[in-house]
Amino acid sequence: MTQLKSQTATISAAHAGLVGKKTAQRWSLRRSLIAMLLTITLSIWGFSGIVVYIEADQESKELFDQSLAETAHLLLTLADHEVSDKPTLEHPLSETNVEKHNQYLLLQIWDASGKLMYKNQAAPLSAISTEKHSGFGWTQLEGQAWRTYSIWNNSHQLQIQVAEPTSHRKDISGRFAYKLLLFALLVLPLMTAGIWLTINRLFRALQDSADQVAKRTPNDLEKVVLTGAPTELHSLLTAINHLFERVSHAMDQEQRFTANASHELRTPLAAIKANLQVIQRARNDAERQEAIDGLLISVDRATRLVEQLMVLSRLDPQHGLDPALRLVDLADYLEKQLPEWQQLAAKHGMIFHTQLASAPCMINPDSLQILLRNLLDNALRYTPANGEILLSCGTQEGSTYLQISDTGPGIPPAMYDKVLERFFRLANANASGSGLGLSIVKNIAVNHAARLELGPGLHGMGLSVSLYFPPVQ
Repeated sequence: MTQLKSQTATISAAHAGLVGKKTAQRWSLRRSLIAMLLTITLSIWGFSGIVVYIEADQESKELFDQSLAETAHLLLTLADHEVSDKPTLEHPLSETNVEKHNQYLLLQIWDASGKLMYKNQAAPLSAISTEKHSGFGWTQLEGQAWRTYSIWNNSHQLQIQVAEPTSHRKDISGRFAYKLLLFALLVLPLMTAGIWLTINRLFRALQDSADQVAKRTPNDLEKVVLTGAPTELHSLLTAINHLFERVSHAMDQEQRFTANASHELRTPLAAIKANLQVIQRARNDAERQEAIDGLLISVDRATRLVEQLMVLSRLDPQHGLDPALRLVDLADYLEKQLPEWQQLAAKHGMIFHTQLASAPCMINPDSLQILLRNLLDNALRYTPANGEILLSCGTQEGSTYLQISDTGPGIPPAMYDKVLERFFRLANANASGSGLGLSIVKNIAVNHAARLELGPGLHGMGLSVSLYFPPVQ
């Protein structure tokens, strides 16, 4: 008892662990999709914002440089004009809004001898730029970086030097970046809401289809309606509909199987009951023995039917190819079985022929034994005395074949497909049987990926059953 409890606890713990693992593996497609879309959108937007900021900053620097150069040229033209009228410019020029100019612009005018002729109030007494050539440059004033521009007049008598702090440019770029970030923060909630509502609307169609399936009862296997579902969902819903069709077909088969099995078992059971009643009322030993013999026949028939049903269930082709297939030479395999079959044929007064040639193929020996037993049993039961049975194997057009032919009554070609169904028997069949033999043969052929063909038997009489196995790779 203790061991049983221990095993139960172990199984429960394993089951709990498995459930926990399955629960941990669950994930939401909606949340994942929203997260991915937001991540991709923000990444693209952020990258685009950085690129736009860099490009805008570069453009603004070029515009500031252009403005600084134009200012220098304009002031140099004015200064050149003033010098032509007045040889000296040592007195200061009048300025307005000095504080703003001093904050954003430094100005110096030098003559050819290196004398400072004019500067604005914020400009130092020393040269802003020490570069001898005209053009742009950089300088440090009081720990701050300044952008400089120098140019001489045509007579090379006056040089103007102007400077602009980089902080002015950074302030403008910073305000641009701040506005860009503020815009992103304002738009982000709207974008998130839009993505959420759009995905929820799309997933509503998926939920509608899921609700259709969830409301189904076990016996309701009607097709799921595709109307209103997105195109990408059609393949899944179509696969579900095909599954419903297969389940419905399997249920119908099982119902027919159960009904036919009940009907077939009723006959030997009724015979057993009748023989038992005869035994109970027998008037002498001969009558009792006759009833006992009939009882044994009925029990054998019921036993064989049950065995056939079990074999048929075990060989259900829905399970796919037989996993126990192995390479076997069919001729060698059949050679080992010949003594038993020849003895059985002689007992029934039959002539048993063989034509065996090397025939390698992938088979399950146990399943093939069942197949041969059913085919030979049918041949022996339906072929009249002194009839012939031919067992042959070999290769034909790259495929291995197995064939059993007889000289019995045969089967009309129009009924070839019907006799492969479960419990089907010809109306004029003169031998007892369950109608499961050829159905078992069909299932074994499917499990071997073999092609099953029925045709006329020997000398234009009887039946020929042929199996063609796929070529060995």
